[in-house]
Amino acid sequence: MPENTGKTAAEKIFDAHRVDNPAGDMYVLGMDAVFCHEITTPVAINDLIARGKDRVFDPSRIMAVIDHVTPAKDSKTAMQGKIMRDWALRHHIEHFFDIGRNGVCHALFPEKGFVRPGYTIIMGDSHTCTHGAFGAFAAGVGTTDLEVGILNGVCAFRYPDSIKIEITGELADGVFAKDVILHIIGQIGVNGATDCVIEFAGPVVAAMSMEARMTLCNMAVEAGATCGICYPDMTTVEYLWPFIRTEYDSRQAALEDYRRWQPDQDAVYQQVLQFDVTDLPPQLTYGYKPDKVCPVSEMQGTAVDQIYIGSCTNGRIEDLRVAARVLSGRRISNSVRGIVSPATPKIYQKALDEGIIKTFMDAGFCVANPTCGACLGMSCGVIAEGEVCASTTNRNFYGRMGKGGMVHLMSPATAAATALAGHITNSALYGT
Repeated sequence: MPENTGKTAAEKIFDAHRVDNPAGDMYVLGMDAVFCHEITTPVAINDLIARGKDRVFDPSRIMAVIDHVTPAKDSKTAMQGKIMRDWALRHHIEHFFDIGRNGVCHALFPEKGFVRPGYTIIMGDSHTCTHGAFGAFAAGVGTTDLEVGILNGVCAFRYPDSIKIEITGELADGVFAKDVILHIIGQIGVNGATDCVIEFAGPVVAAMSMEARMTLCNMAVEAGATCGICYPDMTTVEYLWPFIRTEYDSRQAALEDYRRWQPDQDAVYQQVLQFDVTDLPPQLTYGYKPDKVCPVSEMQGTAVDQIYIGSCTNGRIEDLRVAARVLSGRRISNSVRGIVSPATPKIYQKALDEGIIKTFMDAGFCVANPTCGACLGMSCGVIAEGEVCASTTNRNFYGRMGKGGMVHLMSPATAAATALAGHITNSALYGT
């Protein structure tokens, strides 16, 4: 970083958490939290055991969940869950969420208040960047880094370059955060932010709920970013208030504290990009890369076999409410099957209380338990070779939701409208 210049949000977090600077721009950071799930963590656990290092740096700062295949679908996935379960018990990890209490990690952990502005977080999952919505630095890591994090509570990163993306204008009815992030990725490409932190800024972001901000940050990695960050503000404080009310005299006091994680006015960025979304129509992907993006209208009439609404991108209550508005009083086409998976038990319960689950069931959807399974083609919504899925998830790689299948990424509103029509179409919420 040049001398005598302001700092970006990521630079402030790095400087506050620096433990060591072993070489050049490589920094060892202390971790505020290490998140774990049953697909990547058992490999790290078994390796630590084999090396005689079956320890954890701080059981109160490790949060673990079984979420990718839940309940287990076979002996292998049952063993992955057992390894996690035994490990959590052995090390007195209080924040372990087993079947019945579990949910999709990147929805469950924020919902539990485990993410705060200025935090450093790692997980063996690429969509850990979701948590940057709170003004945190959160990154997905490989097995070796996860092991070190579990054992010593540290992780090494290069000092971050940042890209500021300013989002201006006003979203049209029927256009949502998912449409915005798909459009951005379509413009800058899957390598457009490689090894950088994206700061999402501007009045459109400031007006977004925390749920919408998590959708933005969730897909930052699809542009190559290490993390996406939104600036902490009163929306952040209100979301966190049930968890921080004993730490601050007032919401305003919390806001004043959290503002220290906002960037300086003279911060230096690798790039500053501006997107006016006033005329942005609903978006979706085509092909097998997240940057293959076009308006929904350009694929109007394209047949699909399955609709999936859920995931760490769009399985929150706000997403289910939007989809339910589109579905209310209607039935999905007989030519498709629909699956909805509320991302956490709390979201599921709220959807029950609000009549949203009934709306989905009356429309002909299968209502699944909270799980990541369909998103990566492991369970609960896998598609067959040659099938097409309209999905609110975050990746459309070849075979992502099932070998030989095609995935079109879209918002919950577009997915619900597509379910009704039996082919890709805009929702009635979009007025053009």
